Amino acid sequence: MERLPDVGVLTFAGGMRPRNYAANPLEYRANSHFMYLTGASIPDAVLWMRAGRSELFIDVPDEDDALWHGPSLGTEALRARLGVDAVQPMEHLQAALDSAGDFDRIASLPTPDPQTRQRQASLLMRRGWSPTDFETDPESVDRTLALAMVEARLIHDEGAVECLRRAAEGTAAAHLAGMRATRPGLTEHAVRGAMEGAILSAGMVTSYPPIVTTRGEILHNNLHHHTMKDNDLMLADVGAEFEGWAGDVTRTWPVSGTFTPTQRAIVDLVLEAQLKAIDMVRPGVRYRDIHLESARVLTQGLVDEGILRGEVDNLVERGAHALLFPHGVGHIIGLDVHDMEDLGDLAGYESGRSRAEQFGLGYLRLDRDLRPGMMVTIEPGFYIVPAILDDPKIAGPFVDDKTLDRGALARFEDVRGVRIEDDVLCTEGAPEVLTASIPKAAAEVEAVVQGR
Repeated sequence: MERLPDVGVLTFAGGMRPRNYAANPLEYRANSHFMYLTGASIPDAVLWMRAGRSELFIDVPDEDDALWHGPSLGTEALRARLGVDAVQPMEHLQAALDSAGDFDRIASLPTPDPQTRQRQASLLMRRGWSPTDFETDPESVDRTLALAMVEARLIHDEGAVECLRRAAEGTAAAHLAGMRATRPGLTEHAVRGAMEGAILSAGMVTSYPPIVTTRGEILHNNLHHHTMKDNDLMLADVGAEFEGWAGDVTRTWPVSGTFTPTQRAIVDLVLEAQLKAIDMVRPGVRYRDIHLESARVLTQGLVDEGILRGEVDNLVERGAHALLFPHGVGHIIGLDVHDMEDLGDLAGYESGRSRAEQFGLGYLRLDRDLRPGMMVTIEPGFYIVPAILDDPKIAGPFVDDKTLDRGALARFEDVRGVRIEDDVLCTEGAPEVLTASIPKAAAEVEAVVQGR
């Protein structure tokens, strides 16, 4: 509000979404901007802020609501808990907006919920508001609001960091449970169930749909029906959410309990790249440089294995590593697992920077100079993706000039996909890995899977 002293700000919590009919809703989770400002998750609520005053508008419960959902806080108790100046029935919101004559400008941020977008538009469009202004118009008040929100949410205070630590604890419990539940002959569902069960037992929920798969080359694989076999690798990308704050961790472990020599070689290489990248998470370091350094470590290892040929810096500059490491090394994390990506690249990319056009590098979600209080993931990986390796536009130039040795790569066909990811806090000094308790060195991982 200090950044927008003469602007009224409207923030929407978002509504319940039915799974298939109204009385069977999906689990509710409020919009993260609303949660950041209120600390609450109240369906369909709207926060109205202007001139240093905040008012929360909520739907009044139906007469029989207590029968189905139990007692709810009265408006005064809710006001005291949340620290807003007033709590009013939703039916008063339009009048409050109409009476804000001194506020010629009203700002609001986009919401992914279609019903809430329609409600937002009906309230604000007659005042000239457009849901795309903040992206297309550098002078728009919505863009000013978005940048103010980015600045607030980008740097976590101690209360937020403590919540992220709790989310990390739930995430750690999940990964240990998944490793212990893994054995040949079971389906991936069994591992997913063990991991989600540990999160639920901790009083938390998952922060995104879990990726628990022996097909790790499919980066966002949400299927869990494959039967695990002896030589498979299990890639589990699973995070817990504590009071809205997200954990996000990936580990890769052998279904049999023992990595094959080729699997061990790649796991060790990815871990080396990850440790190098983590050590660079320090104030003033450009995150893009962390990505490129992790790529150099991976590329050196691929050259040593004979998979790539050439000088490492030149290979990285050309993007040869992206044939096998096609995504960015990580992203910011907070109330959203990919924090504030609803704002496009305003959060992830510093002013004056934009996404590269090169394959691989263009997927980098973050290009900022790190500051104390920023939380990021570090997650290099190695993947044998036929859709990339068989694409003449992407892989063709590297095959034609013999940069990529398909014969050498074929020796690693039992790898498919490896990713190692941790949640890392940038501090005034050395980085703090919130998820360090989860084993990731090959011997430590094998010991957990084997039950030692």
